[in-house]
Amino acid sequence: MKRGLFFVVFVFLLLTFCACGQPQIIIPLEFVETIPPKPESAEWFSLNYSQNEFRTEIIDRQLTISKTKEKDRCEFKLSNGTLIGINRGEFGGQLKFLPLDTTQKEIVIKGGNIEFIFPFKEKIYFIEGLAHMGYSGGALYELEITNNKFVFKKLLDFEDAPEAFTIYQDKFLIAGHESFYIIKNFKKEIILEETFWDNLYPNSIAVFDDKNVFIGIRSGIVKLDLTTKDLRFYKYQE
Repeated sequence: MKRGLFFVVFVFLLLTFCACGQPQIIIPLEFVETIPPKPESAEWFSLNYSQNEFRTEIIDRQLTISKTKEKDRCEFKLSNGTLIGINRGEFGGQLKFLPLDTTQKEIVIKGGNIEFIFPFKEKIYFIEGLAHMGYSGGALYELEITNNKFVFKKLLDFEDAPEAFTIYQDKFLIAGHESFYIIKNFKKEIILEETFWDNLYPNSIAVFDDKNVFIGIRSGIVKLDLTTKDLRFYKYQE
């Protein structure tokens, strides 16, 4: 009897431990799975006009969805100052360096709409992009820094403006204005084109695994399976 009770308790504790170690993918009830609307349809326009922008994150192994606002600035700290990227859309932007030493002047490195600055394998990269008046595009650059001298080199062009970005298993995942890219070994693969989220402004990517990729957009979130390219839309219901 004692041996049987011990076994039950052991199994219970084992299951509890395993459950605690697993990520929790729970989509809140206010996000309802909906057929993605066709761009420029009445339903699509209602999503585009919404003021609700949602960000997806993984916090404590759980999917977290929160309201957010559009950002026009990104930063990356260096030992002697800060790289600052600015994106003002059609009004332009720039990549600049602001020294810690206030006696030194800031350095403008490059003009352009800078979306992301990030480290990868001991090097620094940045991404620029613009979608405006029918144009959509961007590029990935490597940035070399030597004694406050900045040299950038273009690695890739994008046919669609990058809007959300993350690194997953040495791959860059990029949600474009209406597309989705995977960059591996600096080779580009477009796995989705002309998606319904055109002009719904992706802002974030949260990755649990290849089958559970969540993208924050205006009016809801998107769940993407990288293996099947299956896309599901969860619309926010107030």
